[in-house]
Amino acid sequence: REGSMPAAGVVEERLRASALAPIHLQVQDTSDGCGSKFELVVVSQAFEGKTLLERHRMVHEALGDAMADIHAVSMKTWTPAQLQAKQATQ
Repeated sequence: REGSMPAAGVVEERLRASALAPIHLQVQDTSDGCGSKFELVVVSQAFEGKTLLERHRMVHEALGDAMADIHAVSMKTWTPAQLQAKQATQ
């Protein structure tokens, strides 16, 4: 285990080091500091051609045993093109 590293830091580190190689990553702890609930935005070319369920499984796999400490996670898993489209409409 990573020891005293904050849970959000562990989540971010695992995702950045994974095969997902995210080009954009947001990790927000929504658990009032206890590190058990997160909202994630992960943008990766690896999501291209994958279903939503496949994308979520990829994130879960990247988090590995860190998932044992997470009680709830909300994910937005986008391709770079999807992120561009969302930014264009804002």
